[in-house]
Amino acid sequence: MHHVHRTLRAALNVAVRRSYLTRNPAVLAKAPSPETEEVQPYDVAEIQRLLEEAAQLRNGARWALALSLGLRQGETLGLTWDDIDLDKGILRVRRSRLRPRYAHGCDGSCGETAGHCPQRVTTRTAAGTVKSRAGRRTVGLPPQLVPMLRAHRAEQDRERSTAGPLWHDENWVFATETGEPIHPRTDYSEWKRLLKTAGLRDARLHDARHTAATVLLVLRQPTPTVMSLMGWSSESMAARYQHVTDSLRSQVARQVGEFIWRPAAAGSQELVPVSAEALGTVLAFARQRLTGHQTGQADTAVGVAISQLEDVLKAADTEPRDSK
Repeated sequence: MHHVHRTLRAALNVAVRRSYLTRNPAVLAKAPSPETEEVQPYDVAEIQRLLEEAAQLRNGARWALALSLGLRQGETLGLTWDDIDLDKGILRVRRSRLRPRYAHGCDGSCGETAGHCPQRVTTRTAAGTVKSRAGRRTVGLPPQLVPMLRAHRAEQDRERSTAGPLWHDENWVFATETGEPIHPRTDYSEWKRLLKTAGLRDARLHDARHTAATVLLVLRQPTPTVMSLMGWSSESMAARYQHVTDSLRSQVARQVGEFIWRPAAAGSQELVPVSAEALGTVLAFARQRLTGHQTGQADTAVGVAISQLEDVLKAADTEPRDSK
């Protein structure tokens, strides 16, 4: 219902601009809350399992890009080799794969829909530019991806040689066995097959993007960096895509437990809170013991240290305190 309301509101806005309506009634209506599902990104062990299985597949590098860089489906399938510089280890996102549209190549007498017409004609380009300025971006390739993509390109060259004149030389990074762009529906089916082969729970293809964003959260990358890598124009997207996973919750819980309940180790250099009164007492005792007993450089150094600590303590006592 949320998508229906959004579509209707946009359509009626056009009617208002064309003076067919004076007001948009959809704006007055309370928008239904979008139905959101709890996304469970894959953890590191599951990512590694997916990559292990993907390595056995044709176009397996496609899934490594999705899980490590968080590229959208259209962005990945829209890549050409001109977008990747393996020597510099960078990838440029400039276009997105579009869902095909067809028209009848016959006079409609085939009795099928346009998409199933034996003589169908494509009426839409295979790819278009990405939607937003933030989506046009350059990202670095993890070092492990570079040899993977080199091997993928070598395999594609062998397929080109095998296909001979049947090969469509359109320079797609991920293509069919005859060089044509991969249909998004076929790509989706491959993702589902990969999950099943890896023995992992079912998930949407877009959840691979959530997984990559959550990895950046675990690595504590700053929000501007995450926005640049993921192609976001709003910081609010980070809250939608980065998730506190069960393993991350457990990690934080262990750290809290260790900090609170861990006994102080002998010789520990950790900071321990000390009251001003206690520190003053210790310094007074040390000053008393040292007075009249300085015999060498070591004692002089101790006296200097005590004086410095006393100065710090006096400064803290004279510092104004906030009034409540």
